[in-house]
Amino acid sequence: MAENRPCRDPKEQHAWATTASEALRVLEGKWKIVIIVQLFAAEGPMRFSELERRIEGVTQKMLIQQLRALEEDGIVIRTLYPQVPPKVEYELSELGKALGPAMDALVKWTKLRGEISAVRTDA
Repeated sequence: MAENRPCRDPKEQHAWATTASEALRVLEGKWKIVIIVQLFAAEGPMRFSELERRIEGVTQKMLIQQLRALEEDGIVIRTLYPQVPPKVEYELSELGKALGPAMDALVKWTKLRGEISAVRTDA
């Protein structure tokens, strides 16, 4: 695991920390990860109303804000079909799909953290 750590050079350490912070900034927000997971689970693009139904507790306003932010960051692609009523679909971009391994790593880390916490409380 040592190969994943930043080197001892303070400039490279700073660059590593800055890059990691930027990645977390893109994903911060109560609903972004939930939206991304729903889009990973979808078998194709999802309509706004379907996303809204699947994400319990999210308001329409918040879902719109989070989707816009994800679109601005290149994680989500929004497709508007010019019809009446308007049809809007969302899907992960290639950049969004590339989050898969990182999300898997975060889940594994969270499980490890839980295991370590359980050992500490048992001791």
